Amino acid sequence: MKPNSSQSSNSDQPDAGGHSSLNSVKAQPAKKKQRVSKVLTPRSRLFFQICLALFVALTANSLYLGGVTFMEWNSGVVYQDYFYLLMFAGHLGLGFLLLVPFLIFSWGHIALGKGRPNRRAVRVGYALFYIALALLISGVALTRIEGFEIKNPSARSTIYWIHVISPIVAVWFYILHRLVGPKIQWRGGLRWAGALGVIIVGMIFLQSRDPRNSNQIGSKSGERYFFPSKARTATGNFIPERAFVLDKYCQECHQDAYHGWFASAHHVSSFNNPAYLFSVQETRRKLLERDGNGQATRWCAGCHDPAPFFTGAFEDDHFDMKTHPLGEVGVNCVTCHSITHVNSTEGNADYSIEEPLHYPFTFSDNPFLQWVNRQLIKAKPAFHNQTFLKPLHKTPEFCSTCHKVSLPGELTDYKEFLRGQNHYDNYHLSGVSGHGARSFYYPEHAQGNCNECHLPPQFSSDFGAKHMSLNRFSRKENGDPADGEVKLAIHDHLFLGANTAIGHWMGKEEIVQAQMDYLKNSVTVDIFGIKPGGSIESELIAPLRPEAPVLESGKPYLLEVVLRTRTLGHLFTQGTVDSNQVWVDVELVSDGKIIGRSGATDSDGYVDPWSHFVNVYMLDRHGNRVDRRNAEDIFTPLYNHQIPPGAGQVVHYGFEVPENWNHPIEARATLKYRKFDTTYLKYVFGEDYENDLPVTEISTDRLAFAVGGSAAVQGDQKLSFSSPEWMRWNDYGIGLFLKAQGAARGELAQAEAAFQQVEKLGRHEGAVNLARIYFREGRLDEAVAALNRAGSMDPPAPRWTVAWFSGMVNKQNGYLDKAIEEFRSVLTDRYPELDERGFDFTQDYEAWSELGQTLFERSKMERRNPEAQLQFLEEAIEAFQNTLKFDSEHLTAHYNLAQIYAQTENTDLAEYHRALHEKFRPDDNARDKAVSVARRNNPAADHAAQAIVIYSLQRPGAPGLPDSAPAINAK
Repeated sequence: MKPNSSQSSNSDQPDAGGHSSLNSVKAQPAKKKQRVSKVLTPRSRLFFQICLALFVALTANSLYLGGVTFMEWNSGVVYQDYFYLLMFAGHLGLGFLLLVPFLIFSWGHIALGKGRPNRRAVRVGYALFYIALALLISGVALTRIEGFEIKNPSARSTIYWIHVISPIVAVWFYILHRLVGPKIQWRGGLRWAGALGVIIVGMIFLQSRDPRNSNQIGSKSGERYFFPSKARTATGNFIPERAFVLDKYCQECHQDAYHGWFASAHHVSSFNNPAYLFSVQETRRKLLERDGNGQATRWCAGCHDPAPFFTGAFEDDHFDMKTHPLGEVGVNCVTCHSITHVNSTEGNADYSIEEPLHYPFTFSDNPFLQWVNRQLIKAKPAFHNQTFLKPLHKTPEFCSTCHKVSLPGELTDYKEFLRGQNHYDNYHLSGVSGHGARSFYYPEHAQGNCNECHLPPQFSSDFGAKHMSLNRFSRKENGDPADGEVKLAIHDHLFLGANTAIGHWMGKEEIVQAQMDYLKNSVTVDIFGIKPGGSIESELIAPLRPEAPVLESGKPYLLEVVLRTRTLGHLFTQGTVDSNQVWVDVELVSDGKIIGRSGATDSDGYVDPWSHFVNVYMLDRHGNRVDRRNAEDIFTPLYNHQIPPGAGQVVHYGFEVPENWNHPIEARATLKYRKFDTTYLKYVFGEDYENDLPVTEISTDRLAFAVGGSAAVQGDQKLSFSSPEWMRWNDYGIGLFLKAQGAARGELAQAEAAFQQVEKLGRHEGAVNLARIYFREGRLDEAVAALNRAGSMDPPAPRWTVAWFSGMVNKQNGYLDKAIEEFRSVLTDRYPELDERGFDFTQDYEAWSELGQTLFERSKMERRNPEAQLQFLEEAIEAFQNTLKFDSEHLTAHYNLAQIYAQTENTDLAEYHRALHEKFRPDDNARDKAVSVARRNNPAADHAAQAIVIYSLQRPGAPGLPDSAPAINAK
């Protein structure tokens, strides 16, 4: 038997030299063996087992959380729910529980093991300690404990990935560390891992079966509660009140967003807005008289009063608009951010909304649980973000749900459909959106949604702020960074636009100023030309500046003023166009005296009714003006002076230089804006109310003329904005072209002359716009020639615009195959410029409509070939269906589909589209009657509605014009 080492060392057997081992040891003493201490004491082993158990639990928990996250990344669907959040709370709890035993164990283990002779094991142990420390520290950092909150998105992203990767690395280093110690019990560990894996996979599978119907049209069963509003709740039932009263809850983390929203029109959209309160009370009063109930006011509530509407309080016969707390909520955070689906772009609140899922202790009154809830939100903001911020919030279609309005028969007691305000369609077909193929101007890059202008980046350190580049619409406060500088920011929830009344009534002049700054030069004024002789046909001297002609005393003149929309993506003005007050104030000043004026305000706050207003003069069916926001009476406009985006409007002002006058005359033209006109506010607040709403001067232009032998004009005669000569000519021509109709043929001829000047200055816009005129007048050969010139210029005209007008001309000439090719080119061609500029003309529904009409006409040429004819008809149907995809009310599409389906003997669909065409078709006979009455009853409005309008600057009795001023009535 082989002795063990201890037996051999104690043997008395002689060695090779005949000496015993004992004698040998005495002769050469052996080194004393170093005693190695244990690195795991009973106490440290206990802490190790605690740490291991917690780590295993955390690992299982993390695999479940990670599996759900991976499913969301892979599918784009939100699977997080109440159970998931409880599991995440457990993750935080386990992590904090692990901290203390880990530090106690690590401290003792390092102290006992640092001197071990196996230096590799020691080094691996140190690495494992630092990796585990990084895991725990990164976890703590991600929780955003109050007082220690890392908000920088880049820093948080780095910490997050450290937290994700470090446990994987830690497991590997733990195995390396253990390989130098007692043998690892792999079999038992794998059994436990397998069992946990099965449980985790099962949990993840169950999570993937989430029954929630996100991004779906709400239940039709809710129609009985909400009609004639198109809004729906996800379940069809009411939503609990508690879901809508969370503004202060949101404010805890989103201070800047809250304060912006608090001063916004969205906050005071409901009964907390005196102007709206008056309007809805008037509507409800009339409906009660007419119908015996006020249910049709639900039409208002879907957009203005979501809190009382969706909770059912609005249905209470005893609901008091003035005192009920839900009437103070307005369109708040929860309203917009709980919308889950845009049902259509028909407007009237056509969206679906649900009570959002919240963190576990959102509604708890316990302070500690509320603190836990805040920590959960800060540590796991992804759930909050996915619940309240959806892709639809970044689309213009989301805004269309309330900023596009139709008037149903239940409200008007007239036709089933009348169109009201509409921000969406004119934006969608504009060059600004990048979807309209025939705009006058295009931006360098399309603005794909409303947020870019109305929710611009605002410098902020709010929870959820991210790096954004400030733009020209960003509010500048307290030395905010300059435009283009990238800083932490949020989207400005003041919803900058035009409502200067809200800030004024709140006493927040800084908010009023912010809205005024936003409006500044959004539309510019240009005193472009002057016509000696004072008539439309007189010779034009333009463009004025750097020089101006010398005027003659006693002679009549026509001053040509051009308005041009600059920063708008929709019509100017929009929204409450019947009560918004936008007008041009022009005055002639000479020798310190006012010798001409149009657009002054009288002592009672009324603007001279003979001024030029940029608004809609809306009538009811009896020819009376809709002047009190009485939506139920809206019928037809007497005139519509709105200006499209990227377009011009020309206003003519007649005046006469006084006899024997030899003083220079300065012309001043200012575009002014006031949120509500005086007539409306006297309805709201009573006859004694003085309209003190701020007046915004959007833009001003000044130009001095020498008269006869007067001294030459001194000083700067430059425009107040930058605009090259060709663009000034182009804007003038556009304004005349848009106005020219019927009796205004003279203005169309002058538009032609203006566009010829643009082409002479080397710009393709001139040739393209000449083609517009020639096409309108049926001068098709000249239109073809103009388009050819436009396409050959340097730079050439936009390919899509040339294709559009070429298609129109070819269609008119009967070259239908060529026209079809051109329209398809607009709709389907892709080339680098479109991608670089973000343009997508597949959404130009007018192009789809023209394609459909051309295909329908082309089918008629194949009567002898039924198969070919059917092919053209099917393609026409597809084109018209694409039209309706973007504009469900398109008259031409419904009319043609009714014809096509009737021809193909599909009687059900033919009747369906025939009924919709009848629904959306305006009643021209009734319109003509209302317009005739209005013209007789209001001379000033009748004058403004003429095809050609000359506003007199010297009308006797005009406000702002002294009695001593010379009087002249322009012809």
